[in-house]
Amino acid sequence: MDIIQQFIESAKKRTLTVALPEGQDERVITAARRLRDEGIAQPIVLGKPELIEAAATQAGISLDGIDTLDPRDSDKLDAYTRTYVGKRDLDERVARRMVLRPLFYGGMMVRCGDADTLVAGVATATATVIQAGALTVGYAPGIETASSFFLMVIPSFQGQTDKPFIYADCAVNISPTPEQLADIALASHASAARLLNEEPRVALLSFSTKGSASHIHVDQVNEALVIIKQRAGDLKIDGELQADAAIIPSVGARKVKDAGPVVGHANVLIFPDLNSGNIAYKLTQYMANARAIGPFLQGFAKPISDLSRGASAADIVATTAVCLAQVQR
Repeated sequence: MDIIQQFIESAKKRTLTVALPEGQDERVITAARRLRDEGIAQPIVLGKPELIEAAATQAGISLDGIDTLDPRDSDKLDAYTRTYVGKRDLDERVARRMVLRPLFYGGMMVRCGDADTLVAGVATATATVIQAGALTVGYAPGIETASSFFLMVIPSFQGQTDKPFIYADCAVNISPTPEQLADIALASHASAARLLNEEPRVALLSFSTKGSASHIHVDQVNEALVIIKQRAGDLKIDGELQADAAIIPSVGARKVKDAGPVVGHANVLIFPDLNSGNIAYKLTQYMANARAIGPFLQGFAKPISDLSRGASAADIVATTAVCLAQVQR
């Protein structure tokens, strides 16, 4: 079964909700209809009623059975506003204006447990989605960096059919510091633990393998590994590794003495910068005829995700399914 279909079938067995804050877009309405009709999730479409209804009319979609909500009319607006203010030195009137925005309101729904995930981005810039996520849902414990990952499915790899890998970060952080690289690796480990049916083995990639080359870029990868070991030394994360040493057992055995569980067996690949990550996923996608699913946001306290501006209704459904697969209860 296709991996996305697996996530969809898994979601059908749970009663989970997704906040969709761009109700003015007909693709969102179309996706909400499918999510509701197929029992994948209970969508909550946010926005002004007249805009939601106009989008539904444009799409030729009935809103019957789909929950819609205008933050202006919500009986939880005051509570969300107080929670948003929290310990911030923030005027409550300013906070209320922020929470009234559907994207921020949806984030507060996730934070307060009134929705399991939030999916947005068809009409919103990625930076804005990340900002809203950070200010409402917040980051996972110990993480201070939002990042992204692609779920890459390779048709045939080392005798395995439809081999899944996590690639990160391929869409958000251009030139991460060692601290940010450590955050990306730890967040990717958590993502893999929820999505892959195998134990995460995380490789910090470089053009060097265990000191085969010297450069400041190699040093940054090694600094990230030191930080990771200090924060989560029990996880299977290793580096610095060239890509072949990370994923091919015979190459890893030749290049690394006393290789641990990651060398040659990595299923999570952490790239040292956005250049290498973005190039690698596109080369894998087209040269290996692989499926590139994503990007998905990670590093937040609860799963939320961004969408491409060109996302289809099917993409919204697929992204929702991946987010719901990461919901822990």
